[in-house]
Amino acid sequence: MVDSSPASVPPRKKRRLTHLTVTRVFPVTPHMIRVVAGGDALADFPDNGFTDAYVKVLFMKDGVDYPDPLDMEVVRAEYPREHQPAMRTYTVRYQTATELTLDFVVHGDEGIAGPWAAGARVGDDLYLLGPGGAYAPDPAADRHLLVGDESALPAVLRAIEQLPEGTRAEAFIEVGSAEEEQPIEPRTGLTVHWFHRGPDAPGTHLVPAVKAADWPGDDVHAFVHGEAGFVRDLRRYLLSERGMEKDRLSISGYWKSGKNDEGFRADKRAEKQAENQPDERAETKTETGARG
Repeated sequence: MVDSSPASVPPRKKRRLTHLTVTRVFPVTPHMIRVVAGGDALADFPDNGFTDAYVKVLFMKDGVDYPDPLDMEVVRAEYPREHQPAMRTYTVRYQTATELTLDFVVHGDEGIAGPWAAGARVGDDLYLLGPGGAYAPDPAADRHLLVGDESALPAVLRAIEQLPEGTRAEAFIEVGSAEEEQPIEPRTGLTVHWFHRGPDAPGTHLVPAVKAADWPGDDVHAFVHGEAGFVRDLRRYLLSERGMEKDRLSISGYWKSGKNDEGFRADKRAEKQAENQPDERAETKTETGARG
């Protein structure tokens, strides 16, 4: 007799909920806001060692009374979906024993996270799930390739800062304008290329530059993240034309031009289901940055 009952599904891993308080808010560039938060909960907040370490920031719905203290298990079980907090994924820019720093890309009143960051004040609550992460520069690699736009900039900068002096690395970074560039300390072996998107489509200047770059026959470890269209183009190029091994490439779209957050996440879920490769970050890494 064949057992036709559904296969058992492992229980969902409970994510750590951390409650912090905003301590500082200030602009890094005209379209990037830095939010620094602290609290006793950071004493137990792990540093997972990934340069793309990320958290899922919870944004409470107006007019909804949530449990105090907040318990997401109760919220998921008892609150209708439309009353549950929105989640957006952001790269941890800095982490110390007393502070956690997140950078948010802000474009007026677009989205949820950007307007929240623009209006954040000292004393505001900040609820986080995580951390997660998957990438850190492999010290054994001969060369590092770092590619991203504003949404991936926090992770790219963290990776650069972690590289030992003398490590060969080349970074290709696209931002809206020269005003959006951030200072990067010069170091031996590092080359940084900035591209200003202006009114052009994401990746218009970035992708050709990556494809035209010198490619020594050494072991390259790559991090490529940002707008989904140019990421898809570079995925094909790096895997098919350059012959990179998948395990030497961290690559994912954080947002999609012409799509809002919900539309982008729906596309990501459909793609992952088709590939049968679940991707936790597909849930929310869109307004980021800055993803990150």
